[in-house]
Amino acid sequence: MSSFNMPNLQIEKIESYLKSGKRLDGRKSEDYRELFVEDNVSRNSASAIRVRLGKTEVLAGVHLALAVPYPDSADEGTFMTSAELHPMASQQFDIGKPGIDSVELARVIDRGIRESGFIDMKKLCIKKGEKVWQVFVDIFTINDDGNILDVAGLAALIALGRARMPIYNEKEDKIEGYSESERIPLNKDALSFSMTFHKVGSVIVADVGHDEEAISKFRLTIAMGDNKGKARITAMQKGKAGTISSSDMETILKLAESKWKEMFPKVRKHVFG
Repeated sequence: MSSFNMPNLQIEKIESYLKSGKRLDGRKSEDYRELFVEDNVSRNSASAIRVRLGKTEVLAGVHLALAVPYPDSADEGTFMTSAELHPMASQQFDIGKPGIDSVELARVIDRGIRESGFIDMKKLCIKKGEKVWQVFVDIFTINDDGNILDVAGLAALIALGRARMPIYNEKEDKIEGYSESERIPLNKDALSFSMTFHKVGSVIVADVGHDEEAISKFRLTIAMGDNKGKARITAMQKGKAGTISSSDMETILKLAESKWKEMFPKVRKHVFG
């Protein structure tokens, strides 16, 4: 989500490298950086995960609370995602009320998870029309070196996959900590993860670095899940002002399917252990 003025010589250098099939950090245009995951960052929530992709780093936590269900889904729990782009992560982020980038980040991740049906909302119902569990995913950025969207999305998924159910004392109507064995109800076959592609110069790029992201013309985030061994699109979101041509879209879809085949088994292993 980087955006700042960059010298023309640096822009030309980045675009020239990409045209020749390389990037300044040595990767190819379709390569992702190495993924690192740290579990149990905090024991005061259902789960807390630290995820790092290259130097981009994000914390994601899950907690649950009792809530009244929505009238049109009286037998289903609810789900909410929030994101904080902290100045510690980048000098482009400000302290205070969440800005447009924070809201967009939360919405893109929320949509990818919600539309896939990953969380089994019906199993979060305690008493129809009266009481359900509300699942919160909170995202906090530690360092932005490009592609916060994908890193935050992975952190949210992994945090959900490892989240513990609260221990609910129905008689006293209160929560007494978290279970060590029971996990929140998930539809494992509905797992879907997001990949974001940018157009930098004339090249479609996966997992952009900080400077690549700052000069990209557009980005497209695609959430993909598994449909009997084949990729299925569960959500899609465009960002930035540039337009996407039909040839750009064809390139992105082919690349997304290829990266999904490569990454889905790894993501699934991180989410479910």
